[in-house]
Amino acid sequence: MLPAKAYIFISLNAVRTLSIIALLIVFSSSILVMVDDIEAVNVFVNGGSNSNSTINYAYIQNSTVPNQPAGVFWAVLNRLLIIGQTIVLILSELGWPAAFFDHYFPVLGSNFGLGALGVMQCLIGASVLSHFVKVFPLVSGFFLFSIGCLNILIGLIFREHVKSTRSILSFRDRAEDVLSSLDNAKEIPFSKYRLDRDAEKGLSVKEPDVAHTHT
Repeated sequence: MLPAKAYIFISLNAVRTLSIIALLIVFSSSILVMVDDIEAVNVFVNGGSNSNSTINYAYIQNSTVPNQPAGVFWAVLNRLLIIGQTIVLILSELGWPAAFFDHYFPVLGSNFGLGALGVMQCLIGASVLSHFVKVFPLVSGFFLFSIGCLNILIGLIFREHVKSTRSILSFRDRAEDVLSSLDNAKEIPFSKYRLDRDAEKGLSVKEPDVAHTHT
């Protein structure tokens, strides 16, 4: 049976895997939404829709682009910002480059918890869900928002120690320390048994290192 720390390690890395998957899904869905918006705007500009039906709409038909001055610019910029944020958060979850995040973006670095990450994921999910979108972006937004809430909860529980707890390298170092301590614990009873056996036979009870120093 595994120790409790091993289950915590596995659970935290499972959440991290789901977090990366959710960010990748939002990344891909944002690209699809942006392509659909550009196609809908082209149809609107070329007069493919009835002018009487489009002029009263707050959004251009079949898109998330508001029917207002510079609406296309802000809609595309919104999607580009979401794509950029998902890339940064994915790199943060992967822990690369750690020095960059620790120095320039410390809230996503190794010395902070997952609260800030969860808040950013919730904001991205809310931004996606605030528009009428198709099924794929809708599901990706709900998924990312749920993972963000879970990361906030984990951040409140483990605080700044969560990233060191789920780190694969640190877990390997701790496992090596445990194995070395178990080896030392096995060597001590064997050494004691050997000394007791030599004492019963009338041999010297001195430790080998001590005997070598006297010779």
